[in-house]
Amino acid sequence: MDSRLPPQRISKELPFHNGWEAERTHPDAPPRYSKSDSRGKPSLDLLNEASPLLSPQRRDDDESPIASGTPADELDILDGEEQAKSKSHWYLFVLTLSIGGLQIAWATEISNGSPYLLSLGLSKSILAIVWIIGPLSGVIVQPYIGIRSDNCRNKFGKRKPFMVGGAAATLVSFLALAWTREIVHGLLGLFGADPESQFVKVASICFAIGWVCLLDVSINTVQAGIRAFIVDNAPTHQQEDANAWAGVILGIGSISGYLSGYVNLPKILPFFGNTQFKVLSVITCIALGGTVLISCIFVTERDPRHDAPPSAEEIGVIAFFKQTYKSARRLSPQIRKVCEVQFFNWIGWFPFLFYITTYIGQLHVNPVFRANPDMSPAQIDEAWESATRVGSFALLVFAVTSFSSNMLLPFLVVPTYHAPSSRTHTPAHRGCNHPSTPSGTPLPMSASMTSFFPPPPDEASHSHLTRLLSLLQIPWLTLRRAWFLSHLLFALCMGLTFFITTPLAATILAGVVGLSWALSLWAPFALISAEISKRDAQARKTGGVNDDQAGVVLGLHNVAISAPQILATLVSSAIFRIAQKGRGEPGDDSVGWVMRFGGLAALVAAYMTTRLREEGADKEVKGKENGVIERRGSDSV
Repeated sequence: MDSRLPPQRISKELPFHNGWEAERTHPDAPPRYSKSDSRGKPSLDLLNEASPLLSPQRRDDDESPIASGTPADELDILDGEEQAKSKSHWYLFVLTLSIGGLQIAWATEISNGSPYLLSLGLSKSILAIVWIIGPLSGVIVQPYIGIRSDNCRNKFGKRKPFMVGGAAATLVSFLALAWTREIVHGLLGLFGADPESQFVKVASICFAIGWVCLLDVSINTVQAGIRAFIVDNAPTHQQEDANAWAGVILGIGSISGYLSGYVNLPKILPFFGNTQFKVLSVITCIALGGTVLISCIFVTERDPRHDAPPSAEEIGVIAFFKQTYKSARRLSPQIRKVCEVQFFNWIGWFPFLFYITTYIGQLHVNPVFRANPDMSPAQIDEAWESATRVGSFALLVFAVTSFSSNMLLPFLVVPTYHAPSSRTHTPAHRGCNHPSTPSGTPLPMSASMTSFFPPPPDEASHSHLTRLLSLLQIPWLTLRRAWFLSHLLFALCMGLTFFITTPLAATILAGVVGLSWALSLWAPFALISAEISKRDAQARKTGGVNDDQAGVVLGLHNVAISAPQILATLVSSAIFRIAQKGRGEPGDDSVGWVMRFGGLAALVAAYMTTRLREEGADKEVKGKENGVIERRGSDSV
């Protein structure tokens, strides 16, 4: 007798709902498992899960895509139109919305954290050590949170508890950090301490550093949850689209953060605080808390209580390091290569992101210092204050360019995966996804490209719209090739710093680099997310378990991002020690050499990108009977 359940019941799709409901006898009833298999593990056949990635369980007389040798990257397509139905642009927007609030938090900490800590009396040498906490916490916290969330069996979902908990800790950290003086002075004032004494000053610095540490840990916690949340709730064929939306929202968050820095916020919003950092912290809390809340309310996670319970050895803190090591060794070749690219990619990006304002500011003050060699310290500070605003404007241009690129690139890049199509195809439809059909049928389109526009009234109009939008696509420009070109563009721009002598030229350069940044926000996450989703869907259809789910894999990916930042910091410090001039001297090109070092790392990243597998733009073979395109990998650039 077949022990598997019949196909799932399909619920009516509500707005922002993933369209599936698990069959349960009672809303709070615990999950039920079938008989253990021969290995003693609970069978996954009874896992009737509410996920856009999953399909109903098949009966023995159904044709199995695994048994017929179908490649894993076509699983969600062969599984039927309903099970892998494309999500609307509104769904993807709400799914990725929380990452915009997170970006505002990052922008607030990076752009305003240093001036605020320096205003408390922190020295620059200690400040450099404080900012290493961020990458260090990313190396440890995100993989740990990834494993914990993969093993989470909370009724609210795997990722939401960590998103909400991390967001709450971030809000408390921001508010405590912004009101450090008031809190420390108030507490120590109870014991008669003088607010102007050295003891109170040192206590304020220690208090602030402690909250910066907690802030970095909590931000990494919510980031780990959000990234895995996006992977879990987008179909395989829409992972590129979901990460493109994430890039767009990241761009909006960056622009909002940089614009806020220009405005005199205490004058506009005095009820939020009497300093710029206080008002920014309150705005950040509202943005992060609001976006996380919206994503958690309107996107329904699959109930993890239907999963087999994790073994006790996977939960302990000591076992975390063993699990991380094992997971790193088990990474698929594609994900491992993406992480290798990211290692060198972030050696290049770290100097640019942290020092571009200083580089442009130096170009601004060079003629001032040459014309006035005997400036007083107060005059030098005033000159650098003006230079900082010029550099900040370049960052705004950089963010606008990145945002615009994130909006445009999904229409230019040929998608890796196709939207699911019906099992029944007419001869006219069988070749609809083939880019080289004799009839001139348009190139395959991203599943959500047409969702930017109102739905056409009939099929003919939809076909016309599809053809029109597909004309924007560049046939040879796959996501991997676009990422490869972005590395070359970044390296070229860093090399041009040899010839740039004016702030205007440097600002234009920063705007051009925004195109490369857009692809760095999109390509690696899209490639990894699609691989995770594909393997997870395959494991569920074969009745197996994907040992390395989104949480731990994305955590390891973040290690590949954070570790090179520590290395880049050490190399940058060595370059500064060798080439840096006095603060009031003209012609200091030490930051330029740091950025050129980043350009060399980008060339290595470009080479590493050529080793990535192309997920199917070069060779296409038609499916046997259902008209589905089987794509085979290629290593050519």
